[in-house]
Amino acid sequence: MNKSEISTVTQFVLLGFPGPWKIQIMLFSMILLVYILTLTGNTAIICAVRWDHRLHTPMYVLLANFSFLEIWYVTCTIPNMLVNLLSKTKTISFSGCFAQFYFFFSLGTTECFFLCVMAYDRYLAICHPLHYPSIMTGHLCVILVLLCWLIGFLGHGITIFFISQLPFCGPNVIDHFLCDVDPLIALSCAPAPIIEHVSHSVSSLIIILTILYILGSYALVLRAVLQVPSSAGRQKAFSTCGSHLVVVSLFYGTIMVMYVNPTSGNSVAMHKVITLIYSVVTPVLNPFIYSLRNRDMKFALHQVICGMKILKPS
Repeated sequence: MNKSEISTVTQFVLLGFPGPWKIQIMLFSMILLVYILTLTGNTAIICAVRWDHRLHTPMYVLLANFSFLEIWYVTCTIPNMLVNLLSKTKTISFSGCFAQFYFFFSLGTTECFFLCVMAYDRYLAICHPLHYPSIMTGHLCVILVLLCWLIGFLGHGITIFFISQLPFCGPNVIDHFLCDVDPLIALSCAPAPIIEHVSHSVSSLIIILTILYILGSYALVLRAVLQVPSSAGRQKAFSTCGSHLVVVSLFYGTIMVMYVNPTSGNSVAMHKVITLIYSVVTPVLNPFIYSLRNRDMKFALHQVICGMKILKPS
């Protein structure tokens, strides 16, 4: 029997956050505001890096690419979430669900590798400042950025393809606001322990290896910073690396609960809240975290805002 004879599910129902209509409207307004702020903040960082020649350095080029990533990371989930909050059917097509699943996981994986590269950049800049310009060249920066995107989009492709080939013959209700691995495998008509194990193993391996690399890099950075004789130099290094570590803590703290230990016994509601934090809340905080403690970025953003005001017709 082939797949077309087994599979009858052509769409899934994403329950999202069920509740009274007033609650749905309130959630819609809040998430829409967060989405607009995310797009605005990350676009502002991209424009600042693009227009201010003083920011044409590897650190800021990586930050601009990271902001570009965050824009697409929220865009693959939030628009559909907003539609479902106002919809009574709350459906998503079979292909649309797996497309969202693929892009959500691929962009999340790409973010892990971007955070690794950003940690490597800070390690070189602080631990090897004299060799930094000759090592972290523009050519190497481009290669690292391309590798992040390439590995991120290849990392989960095979497992997601095999999950999409499982038979789905009903029910089709997903108690979540996005298409995620566990709810989808749970809806399959045939048990798939090997695919589920491989999927969780790949996710855990990527998360654990990247977080260990990041923590190791910043441990070396911290050791080097503590040896800096100038208090001003220490403060600048702590300011830059501190913002990176806040982003790392927010992102990894939540995804580790979801994907490294997925059977930890958290309720469905808790899973939704945790997913909401790393997929919606963290991306909107990143522009503020990276800009508020960075004088160069604040100045560049001020120039962007002033430039936009000047371009407005009187």
